[in-house]
Amino acid sequence: MVAPAVPEIVEEEIDSAIESRNDALPTLRELGPPDLVHLVKQSIKSGNKQSSVYHHVTGIDASSSASLAAYVNTLTYNPNDKSSKVTSGLYCCYNAFSRLDMRVDVKIPGGVESYCIDERGDKRVASETLWMETFLCGVLRAYAYADDGSGESIKKIIGVRRFDPITSTEMEHRFLDAAERLFFKGPQLGSEPEVQVPNNASNHLTTGLLNYIHTTGRYTSGINLFEKLRTRDLEVSSLLARVMLSADEEVQAVRLLHDAIAKLPMDYSLLDCQATFCQSKGRLDWALECAKRGVTAAPSEFSTWAKLAEVYVGREQWDLALLTLNSCPMFTYQEKDLPRMPEPARILLPVLPESMLDEIDESPQGQYGEQVHPSLRKLHAAGYKGTFHKAYSILTEITAKIGWDQLLRIRSQVFVMEEEYRSEKQTGSNHNASNPNASTTALRGTPSPGINGAEPDGHMNSETNSRTDDEETLNDKRSPPTSSLDSAKIADESIEKPEHTITSEIVKAGNDDSTDPTSANTTYTQFHNKRLCERWLDNLFMVLYEDLRIYTIWRTDMARAQSESSDYRKSAEEWEILGELAERLHHFPEAVEAYQACLRVRFSPRAMKGVLKNYENQGKNGEMLQAMIRLITWQYRWYSEFSPALLRTIRKLIESEGAVKVRSIVQATSLPQPVLDLTHRYVELCVAFRSSGSEA
Repeated sequence: MVAPAVPEIVEEEIDSAIESRNDALPTLRELGPPDLVHLVKQSIKSGNKQSSVYHHVTGIDASSSASLAAYVNTLTYNPNDKSSKVTSGLYCCYNAFSRLDMRVDVKIPGGVESYCIDERGDKRVASETLWMETFLCGVLRAYAYADDGSGESIKKIIGVRRFDPITSTEMEHRFLDAAERLFFKGPQLGSEPEVQVPNNASNHLTTGLLNYIHTTGRYTSGINLFEKLRTRDLEVSSLLARVMLSADEEVQAVRLLHDAIAKLPMDYSLLDCQATFCQSKGRLDWALECAKRGVTAAPSEFSTWAKLAEVYVGREQWDLALLTLNSCPMFTYQEKDLPRMPEPARILLPVLPESMLDEIDESPQGQYGEQVHPSLRKLHAAGYKGTFHKAYSILTEITAKIGWDQLLRIRSQVFVMEEEYRSEKQTGSNHNASNPNASTTALRGTPSPGINGAEPDGHMNSETNSRTDDEETLNDKRSPPTSSLDSAKIADESIEKPEHTITSEIVKAGNDDSTDPTSANTTYTQFHNKRLCERWLDNLFMVLYEDLRIYTIWRTDMARAQSESSDYRKSAEEWEILGELAERLHHFPEAVEAYQACLRVRFSPRAMKGVLKNYENQGKNGEMLQAMIRLITWQYRWYSEFSPALLRTIRKLIESEGAVKVRSIVQATSLPQPVLDLTHRYVELCVAFRSSGSEA
């Protein structure tokens, strides 16, 4: 099959991209950026005139200098550029285990030199061990930087060619062999943003392994790998159990979990896996006990608290769900090691004829000229990632089940509210003026903190920070949208604005007031069973309020337009934002409605991915394939021939329908044959991996 086109980012100064990469090496924290390919060109007419271009790439076999040099040699002929020729190429691939940048310098014509650069810029010799580490890092980066079909990753870094790093069982064997040898170095690579401390069961290596296994359905290979590793470290049992459950080997997985937890009773990964399994079987009482033990085992990890909150939501214990959510330790989200390059002279983004399809044309001119209402730009929840994204998802799930008004009532029952705090403080001050022997406890319902800031009953204390900046931000966010005056009024009447809670910062600030001799001797009798709300959670309530306001305005305007039989017009980007808004609030039919309206204006991979998810939930296989063809073609147009999420969807479709039927449905589509061949390639990958349903 024809490889994707080659994007070219033209440098202002030769080698400026390489210098930027050298400068960034000491700052890399985890897997590192995508591989950099730098080419120097010489003008055919003017022999002394040189220029340089570069692009990024993932998924290239980095097991030796020969394989990287072979990739550089494929770039020597460019049908779109007949005025110059390539005289040299440099391939840079980061080794995250040894913190070295592996380099292969290719002279055309001439020889090949391979070496590595350390963080200080010194040259070192590239050994076989270093190449094995680099190969493994290359595969992990291919999955980490792959797009999920929505186009978000593709739009984040311009000009990245994405290839499938493992296209055969032979390549899989090399990958798993390298993973086995380097497995216990995995924590050096870092972990997902939800994990505070990487360990042998939670790091970028294990994430990549599980992603590969679930994408390709190669569960037997995964089970064999983790069985061997489990003999060296019992902590690997949680990974083995997850793969067994995915492979429908539930009996063996349950036995494994039972035996492993008997030996490692405080391993939170095992307890989390057990709680998830009990949840899936509807035994929330068992899941609750596992989740509680998980919190006890790892009180500083976000995932254990989030799992406990999910279980409480499933049991409809809303007050405990909110208290647990309030106790979650939140971590600042760290972006991947994205490349930081100098401003280019120009960018060339060619399109191959094989990926040209009018239906997926996003019309950049019209896209950049689209009008988006300012209120839609201010939806802060759209930017949440990591722990804040997960916490907000739990909060919106509660809201979808019980409603906003009931959520506010429960919130006021479990957290100290601003108005009642000030009222009680005033009453307490008057009482203490006449009773100097009053209790010195500020909030009797808030015990002193324990280990990791956890209270004796498992709740976390707040950090001491000022909330002035957040209050100013929230005041800006609560400014009413002006898309429809009547709708905004209706939204204000139907969506009650949440009152602020009291955070520990305010209580501590009040107790530090030396001008009031009675302030330290105040008893707050009505707060004995209440907690102080964390500032970040108080902020989430305000962000949720703004989401609900905009959603209510949109639905009110839509209903009015339908009753008046008039058109309700929005730009494609506005429809896309509204679809994401409805999806965040768990209003999935309304989200699909917005995504479909977006697609009627112009193509959007984000909207098409939302529609695809709906087709998948409804089991509409024909419509799924139609959406898949367009998403795969759009990916290929932007130089990505590999998306794990789309490959996984195709594999599941083949499991239920069979490869022959899937091929027939794709071939029967009235689209150009080169476009259909792009989807056929995904089917061929499933056949190569002998996925279920591909035997025929």
